[in-house]
Amino acid sequence: MNNDPVYLKPNLVSEPLFDRWYAWANLISPATAAMNILDRHIKIMDSYILAPEIHEEVVRNPDMIGAPFMDFKTNRVEDIKRLRESTLKKQARKIEFAQAVKDLNLTLSKEAKGYTLEPLYKKVPEVLKGYVELVYDINNNASLRFFESLLYKSEFFDRSSQSLALYLIDQDERPFVLSTPRIDDTGVLHLAVPFDHEALDELFEMHYKPKPYSYIKEKIGIQPEQEELFKSFFTDKTPETYNKYKGEGIRTRYFGHACILVETKDISILSDPVISYDYDTELSRYTYKDLPEVIDYVVITHNHQDHILLETMLQLRNRIKCVLIPKTLGGGIQDPNLKLMFQNLGFKNVIEIEELESLDLPGCTITGVPFIGEHGDLDCRTKMCHHVKLNNMSLLFAADSCNVEPRLYEHVQKIMGNIDVLFLGMECDGAPLSYLYGPYFSQPLPREADYGRLLRGSDYDEAIAMVNCFNPKDVFIYAMGQEPWIKHIMAKQYTDTCKAITHSNRLINECNQKGITAVRLFREKEVIYT
Repeated sequence: MNNDPVYLKPNLVSEPLFDRWYAWANLISPATAAMNILDRHIKIMDSYILAPEIHEEVVRNPDMIGAPFMDFKTNRVEDIKRLRESTLKKQARKIEFAQAVKDLNLTLSKEAKGYTLEPLYKKVPEVLKGYVELVYDINNNASLRFFESLLYKSEFFDRSSQSLALYLIDQDERPFVLSTPRIDDTGVLHLAVPFDHEALDELFEMHYKPKPYSYIKEKIGIQPEQEELFKSFFTDKTPETYNKYKGEGIRTRYFGHACILVETKDISILSDPVISYDYDTELSRYTYKDLPEVIDYVVITHNHQDHILLETMLQLRNRIKCVLIPKTLGGGIQDPNLKLMFQNLGFKNVIEIEELESLDLPGCTITGVPFIGEHGDLDCRTKMCHHVKLNNMSLLFAADSCNVEPRLYEHVQKIMGNIDVLFLGMECDGAPLSYLYGPYFSQPLPREADYGRLLRGSDYDEAIAMVNCFNPKDVFIYAMGQEPWIKHIMAKQYTDTCKAITHSNRLINECNQKGITAVRLFREKEVIYT
């Protein structure tokens, strides 16, 4: 095998890790990473060490999926103790940083009463000095904003915390990523390489372009004790050839969740990439082999872990010509800068667009469209629907837009006109605000507020208002987290009577009565518009 050309096996999982926790966007930005270490990772580890039998029992309960309990049996206590000790030692400065953020927020809440904030700079904890600005909004509510570009150049951004876990998979089930770290296990190879390492592009290119095993082994830096396992990740079997779309129209392919591939003979656009691996299963789906070798544009709607899946993005980095993201404006802890994140992950061409700003391409225009909701009323401005105009057809990827104010899209429609195809998320049950944003609060939210400020998409009334506004010919309900290969990210489990299903069923029936084709997407679907 050493000098023979080989490919990556199609069922090779590559999980990006941050100190052995599954890496998502808020573990890349230094400020949010620090807050998650203090108020998510350490708390979950402490809980498991104290009562591992409770964790083992809870994860067996389907109603508790996504709760902060480790998916381990009771025999991993010593492993978690070692991980905790390592975290406290290695991340001591980040923990100090996170606690300082909480302390400073409490100081502002007590002492900033509308008068000048200048004297309070003396009370900024030493670890934060020079990294924050103290500000008021126009209602005299005080807060702090980060100079995030400085933090990426500081000690608080440490690539040595980054690694990859490689292993072969033959099923969809994986432990939930926000509550279960990836510790040493049989068949798992941990690569201590940073995410921006150029050798990773060469490794993942081997999904479709073979290289000698000896070359990639040396490039990655495989140690002798790792080689037997590493060698098992490759095959000499040539993968299926990708059939590029060559028609005169538009081909759309649904890959699961919010991931849509739009192709003409001249351009390819991939939204919110979430790609399944390829293995024997009764549940057919598109996988990496169904993607073009060159993806012209990846469009990202917003910064949630199911829409920026680093596991997929890092494997596609070698194929992507450009990443198109909503512009980050605020500098708030809850809204980290996506451009800085992607650039520090090794993506070379990252373009930001603002609301109603367009990117004009040959035969194609992509325009950012504002959306409300899905962020629990937090001031998160890094979110955007995408209006794509191709071959005189228009498609709107609305993702998790929660249409609580229908007048917004009435204004948009007056500018952009009707659309032909609407992709809309209807995960309207929603998780509580603390599910993702809890570590950033200096004091816990009251339960009523937490469960009242849901991270949700549109319900029936909000969705039908969008349909009536834009008059689409086709409506596709997506971003529901139904696919089993996204369960370890989304922790969703639907029943026939849950709100998201009943409301989307109602929308489908209403659209069909209006003569509009409406489908709730699941697994895979191809549509060709001529």
